[in-house]
Amino acid sequence: MTRAPIRRVAADVRTGRGGARREAETAIRRHEAGDLDAYIAFDAGALRRQADAIDAAAARGDDPGPLAGVAVSVKDLYALDGYPLYAGTKRALPARPEGFLVASLRRMGAMFTGKTHTVEFAFGGVGLNPNTGTPVNPWDPVEHRAPGGSSAGAGVSLWEGSARIALGTDTGGSIRIPASATGVVGLRPTTGRWPTTGVVPLSPSLDTVGMLAHTVEDLRYAFRAIDPLAGTGDAPVDLVPGDVSGLRIGVPASRLWTDADSAIAAAAEGALDELRAAGADVVEFEAPELDEAAERYLTGPIVQPEFVEFLQRELPDWIPLLDPIIGTRLEAASGVPALEYIAAHQQRRRLSADLHARLDAERMHLLAAPTLPISPPPLAALARLNAYRKANRAMLSGTCAASMLDMCAISLPAGLDGEGMPVGLQLMGRSGSDLELLARAAAVEGVLGTNLTRLGTPPRTAR
Repeated sequence: MTRAPIRRVAADVRTGRGGARREAETAIRRHEAGDLDAYIAFDAGALRRQADAIDAAAARGDDPGPLAGVAVSVKDLYALDGYPLYAGTKRALPARPEGFLVASLRRMGAMFTGKTHTVEFAFGGVGLNPNTGTPVNPWDPVEHRAPGGSSAGAGVSLWEGSARIALGTDTGGSIRIPASATGVVGLRPTTGRWPTTGVVPLSPSLDTVGMLAHTVEDLRYAFRAIDPLAGTGDAPVDLVPGDVSGLRIGVPASRLWTDADSAIAAAAEGALDELRAAGADVVEFEAPELDEAAERYLTGPIVQPEFVEFLQRELPDWIPLLDPIIGTRLEAASGVPALEYIAAHQQRRRLSADLHARLDAERMHLLAAPTLPISPPPLAALARLNAYRKANRAMLSGTCAASMLDMCAISLPAGLDGEGMPVGLQLMGRSGSDLELLARAAAVEGVLGTNLTRLGTPPRTAR
């Protein structure tokens, strides 16, 4: 699949200069030629039928929509017509109607390739799933490394070439983590900006729906098309890609930096140095709220009780089937006192208000940190439960603070670490500043380059 911007792909399909069927055949060919195991289900026939309907509409003179012929993979946490919903479990869940994001993309002419792997019930940041399989991170030519979770197949489907957009969900980092681990771009919208309908919940207080793509510009184009449908489409922000003059970026004195492996921190610092040289104002910024929020997330007084409540209410028969890497982490959740749960929410609201007030006072546009503090580990190193738990905590620790503070955040490629694995630079914006974040991230991408120019091509990608 070529790397034409999705804006151009859709424009060609809408005007009849390019065919959705041709896009579909390219996606099918790339999927069948690969061995990355991004999908739990891929239906070539359904994809061809969608493409033919889009082309027929264009031939009649009807506009198929701003995302006409754009191939989209869907995390197996979303309801998608024609596909069962497993949510990474051992058996299919009761059917659900399609929700906001899938329905919006369908209305806009996108075509769906299939369902990508997820961690069981999206409860984990590594990407491991003993039930349905774990996708292969394409950056290691020898070992099977973690793809990042819980949207484990999302970034992998992009490199496979079977999708141009990948749908994920992000509670504590489940879009940004796989984006960083696989060297693509992933956006967590502000909590509550887009409805999470049609998606199996993990933590209703923190769940978001969002997307991954190869470039910020692709995500920005899709976001600006979808956002007004949610009733939150404010005026787009226009910045010149590559022009970061006047952009004020805070580097927090935080464990997000100090806990990162030295090679990862160096790659992220190198990217910030390039932005500084291009005219950005990159300054140190006191943000103790980030560490406090991360610690509260990782101790589990919000996510775990909300997840257990959902399972007990809607899917009690699935609880005995949970794999130990999920089930054992829930054992204490039912014992969280109501007062502790309420206090955790009160604390995160206070921390968010304090941090946002300081961002406003110091006129800070963005905060920046490594997305992941560790390199995606080989699966062989996670065989013991304690090793998995340690890696899972580490992979969530860089992203969960922004989730707890109701911020929007994006991860984009910064470089490669000492093991040749991608390093993500996470940019965090104020709650509700999604369009501004995307515009500024596009300006940053204009300086740093896209993943192809910054990282090259993964060694396990089909050529």
